[in-house]
Amino acid sequence: MIEERKVNKTFGQIIRQARKDKGFSQRELAKQIGVNYTYLSKLENDHAGTPPSEDVIHKLALHLHLNAKELIYLAGRMTEDDARYFEEFLKYNYQQMPALFRKIRENTQNPNLVNQWLQDEKPTTEE
Repeated sequence: MIEERKVNKTFGQIIRQARKDKGFSQRELAKQIGVNYTYLSKLENDHAGTPPSEDVIHKLALHLHLNAKELIYLAGRMTEDDARYFEEFLKYNYQQMPALFRKIRENTQNPNLVNQWLQDEKPTTEE
């Protein structure tokens, strides 16, 4: 679960704060994770254009002692397990997708309702 202090922060804000808390400069951290420091700066300022790769996210999590799964979600990506689940879900429910998207779009005025759906519908795995 995302910690209380992280609830309203972006991916970039979280990694910037963690980097500073660890005492790394942008150049030091960028070198450790194998990216250019200008790219790290763009990530920290939420101006990278596209989410970082999972590899970069995992390296950030490792070096900054952050939860990789939380960072993946904050960056706008899905975990590999989520992607597999989503593909299976679509395969078996593709005919209902237009209705689902319409329902979500119609209820954007009530975000609490959509959040409630998301909390109520926990994915289950069949064995």
